[in-house]
Amino acid sequence: MDIQFPSFLQRGDKVVIISPSSKIDSQFLKGAKKRLELWGLKVAMGKHAGGSSGRFAGTIKQRLKDLQDAMDDPKVKAILCSRGGYGVVHLIDKIDFTGFREHPKWLLGFSDITALHNLFQKNGYASLHSLMARHLTVEPEGDLCAGYLKDILFGNLPEYTCEKHKLNKQGSVQGILRGGNMAVAYGLRGTPYDIPAEGTVLFIEDVSERPHAIERMMYNLKLGGVLEKLSGLIVGQFTEYDEDHSLGKELYAALADLVKEYDYPVCFNFPVGHVTHNLPLINGAKVEFTVGKKNVELKFIC
Repeated sequence: MDIQFPSFLQRGDKVVIISPSSKIDSQFLKGAKKRLELWGLKVAMGKHAGGSSGRFAGTIKQRLKDLQDAMDDPKVKAILCSRGGYGVVHLIDKIDFTGFREHPKWLLGFSDITALHNLFQKNGYASLHSLMARHLTVEPEGDLCAGYLKDILFGNLPEYTCEKHKLNKQGSVQGILRGGNMAVAYGLRGTPYDIPAEGTVLFIEDVSERPHAIERMMYNLKLGGVLEKLSGLIVGQFTEYDEDHSLGKELYAALADLVKEYDYPVCFNFPVGHVTHNLPLINGAKVEFTVGKKNVELKFIC
């Protein structure tokens, strides 16, 4: 399936902030709105963006309505998900793309929002794995990743270069960039919202997952025939965990062992994940991924 890019934004375009997962502090909604307005955008809030229902920002019905309304609004050019957490899985089989297809728009977010990225790619649309409301609030005006996000939204696609890692496997490929949070993606394995493997440059990241749990998920990808079909692998930031020395190796080394038999390029420690330096990535974009002796390069060639 060919992936369609929504139109890039112009000053004066409308953006809606919604909270399809966990609830969020209102200060971060206000901060994100202020930052986007500084970019020349008109910002609206979903009715339940600042809501609360247990750990969620609203009931399933409320969160679904905010998302569906934003997708259906012909004036909206981008939808910023305020945060991740948990809850998108409640929504993905209930979303109607009929109105969206008439007026495609960018979806922004990461972590639990990975489930929505998978859904959007299944329906043939690119989306933005990117920072969210808290980052837009607390990071300074000159923040590099916020700058990259703005550039992409307005049609100026960056080229990324990052440092080499001792476990990297060299090579250069072209493929379709897909991925996100590993646990969320793993939870959609075997469903219609699974990430297709063929021709994919897969990127993965996670937070607060124990090494053996990550290794188990990676074994699932291997035993399920996913890893052998990839065009490349980007191992991002795995954070807020302690190495489990009883496994006999550190996490990155365990992951490297599981892909050593394949001939595609692999990089480790790419700056994407639950970190401040979280580079925005276009899910569904065609990319050129090069792992060299001195560095790693990722270029959007769509």
